[in-house]
Amino acid sequence: MVRMSAEERRESVIRAAIAEFAQRGYYGTSTEAIAKRVGVSQPYLFRLFPGKKAIFAAAAQRCMSDVCRVLEEAAEGLEGEQALQSMADAYARLISEHPERLQMQMQTYVAVAAAEAEGDHEFGEAVRAGWMKLQDAVEVPVGEETTTFLAYGMLINTLAAMGFPPGHRVWGGMWPSAQIKRQGEV
Repeated sequence: MVRMSAEERRESVIRAAIAEFAQRGYYGTSTEAIAKRVGVSQPYLFRLFPGKKAIFAAAAQRCMSDVCRVLEEAAEGLEGEQALQSMADAYARLISEHPERLQMQMQTYVAVAAAEAEGDHEFGEAVRAGWMKLQDAVEVPVGEETTTFLAYGMLINTLAAMGFPPGHRVWGGMWPSAQIKRQGEV
């Protein structure tokens, strides 16, 4: 059996944390559940991360970075409507194939609101910085339609998180590429 490096183990913790936090949120997820999913002890988990808050922050940042990367790759070499459609397709595919990414996004926004309400602004600042990177990634190829694109994205997030199935009438007003499809549909 090949031993994982600390960095590889850290990666596996972030993946497990996304899956766990996506399902149960920050307050409903135990570090024990994350450790169990990874196959490590809690003390080892805390050698990789200083605490649950740091694990959640790493998972949230990874999720936002992944969305940003997917959109940047989709828009590469494109502008305007072509970039917009390509990014919409890529995002719809991402959240359809990896629904835990969508759920983690939603949990992140809830966690920011809770942290802000408690006077903890550090996490919110980090998430807002990630959002600005996302906005910049969209704005470069899309231009003035950036706000509309991001607004549709948040609506898609909300409808998908509520479980509206593909083909439901709520998707009727969306761009065809933004409509959630079943895995394997084109």
